Amino acid sequence: GAAWMSFGVAVLFALLTACSYAELVTKYPRAAGASLYVNRAFRNDALSFLVTFCLLAAGLAAVGALARVFGGRYFQEFVAAPQLLVAVLFVLALGLINFRGISESVWINTALSIIELVGLLIIVVIGGMVLASGQADLSRPFQISAEGSAPFAVIGGATLAFFALIGFENAVNVAEETRNPSRAYPLALFGGLALAGVLYIVVSFTAAMVVPIDVLAGSDGPLLEVVERGPLPIPGWAFSLIALVAVTNTALVAHIMVSRVLYGMAQE
Repeated sequence: GAAWMSFGVAVLFALLTACSYAELVTKYPRAAGASLYVNRAFRNDALSFLVTFCLLAAGLAAVGALARVFGGRYFQEFVAAPQLLVAVLFVLALGLINFRGISESVWINTALSIIELVGLLIIVVIGGMVLASGQADLSRPFQISAEGSAPFAVIGGATLAFFALIGFENAVNVAEETRNPSRAYPLALFGGLALAGVLYIVVSFTAAMVVPIDVLAGSDGPLLEVVERGPLPIPGWAFSLIALVAVTNTALVAHIMVSRVLYGMAQE
């Protein structure tokens, strides 16, 4: 129930990385991000390769995990199809968008982000209505059901919550595509991180307040559970569509990051 605490801790962890990137991007506004910084700092090809390999592995793992989520419950609301097949076609579609060009990818990313934001705000509105009606269980968001130390349970949850924040550091890989990156990037990074952090904390608090914890824990579409139990007459398919958009958005950013890192290191 205290998942919102984990999101708060994850945002603090991400903020440390954000501060580093905001400083480094002003010095090296180029593609490749962390790989480039390591290369410039140590001038060691083996170390640069290792960091690049880890970044690519993380990016591809993220795309793969998100592709499986895309082909799961939310997609099955519309079409009954094998999850793995849907995931593979999803990754191929992302590749075609990315191949078309960075401008097209960014415009699609912007449109998807707006739709995703609307979906999160719907959850917040549902939480407000449930709270106003007196039907909210305000004890659940403060329950920690894990065995052992509560602080360690929250930190353990933060390692999962951090997954929702991937993408912010990926933006550094497109720094050279922007005008005046030294000014634009820090503003976008900290502004986006603050907005997303607040939304994630409020949304996860709302979910625990509205839906029993065992139901949330056992669901592969937890926010859909909130919508179905909330007072707003929103059809399940509509929110499933928003959820698919959100997954697509995150996967697209990770996909772009992988290609930009390869491009940037190829230049090196």
